[in-house]
Amino acid sequence: MIAIDVAQKTVLVHEILNQHYGVQAIYGRMDPMHELIATVLSHRTTHANEMTAYRTMMERFGSWEAIRDAPVAELTEAIQTSNYPEVKAPWIKQILARIIAERGEANVDFLREMTTEEAMAWLTSLPGVGLKTATLLLLFNFQKPVLPVDTHVHRVTQRLGIIGPKVSAEKAHGILLAYLPQDATVLFNFHKHFYWHGQRVCFWSFPACGQCVLRLQCDYFKKQA
Repeated sequence: MIAIDVAQKTVLVHEILNQHYGVQAIYGRMDPMHELIATVLSHRTTHANEMTAYRTMMERFGSWEAIRDAPVAELTEAIQTSNYPEVKAPWIKQILARIIAERGEANVDFLREMTTEEAMAWLTSLPGVGLKTATLLLLFNFQKPVLPVDTHVHRVTQRLGIIGPKVSAEKAHGILLAYLPQDATVLFNFHKHFYWHGQRVCFWSFPACGQCVLRLQCDYFKKQA
């Protein structure tokens, strides 16, 4: 009975945010290779610093092949605005080396023809690519029915009581996916709306509960009242 109630609550808050933010058509931020490498750069990094790191890297090296062949120290320096550049630089070089070796070019468009399960397995076998990176790429660029769970989606669904206080973002991916229709447009809007809500209202510190359209459904708000 509890699982049914939580599933119904998940659908309800999703519908409320659809009305609040408006239903969006699926769109990718950038081409698939850009999305893949930029998302690796984005780990524990602000969007502005991610984009600065990506732009500096491309301006300095000019091509994916040149980035693959760049000395680790030089690539690390180029992406220094991204947190943990000394970890990400080897990952990026290894990712590019594998893709180019397997496909003959730096291109992941072949993922479109794979099943969701095959594409997820292939992506998460790459160095530094976890669920968040794989699901963002597959949903945004290839409209696969997956659900990215970033820090905002994780925080908001946790405060609402949809997922438990000790559920990790990785485990939340499967839990939330089970509550929602396996439809890419639905999942895209769920991700975007909860992402925006975490950015604009449900802040990590001092959430603006008085402005929140979900406060009547929110376990966190009820405990503060």
